[in-house]
Amino acid sequence: VAMSLQEPSLYTVKAVIILDNDGDRLFAKYYDDTYPSAKEQKAFEKNIFNKTHRTDSEIALLEGLTVVYKSSIDLYFYVIGSSHENELMLTAVLNCLFDSLSQMLR
Repeated sequence: VAMSLQEPSLYTVKAVIILDNDGDRLFAKYYDDTYPSAKEQKAFEKNIFNKTHRTDSEIALLEGLTVVYKSSIDLYFYVIGSSHENELMLTAVLNCLFDSLSQMLR
């Protein structure tokens, strides 16, 4: 069985998204062209919101991507990586983002 090795990359995070409690975008930054158009991005955001807003877990596999997320009151924070990305690394990015914003908006 031949395994293909991936080229090393600094692009661990494919996207960072913050949605409100209706699933509407407050902030989104995509770091690659997985979803090149705004229409595709909005559809993806609605899809992840619909799959995650009622669950208590913190990790989801969706459309071949690893999604880690956290909710706080009426905001949903998402960090997206590839399907073979380390979930702990993505969770560390998410926690850093969440803690930084919490500290700034105290």
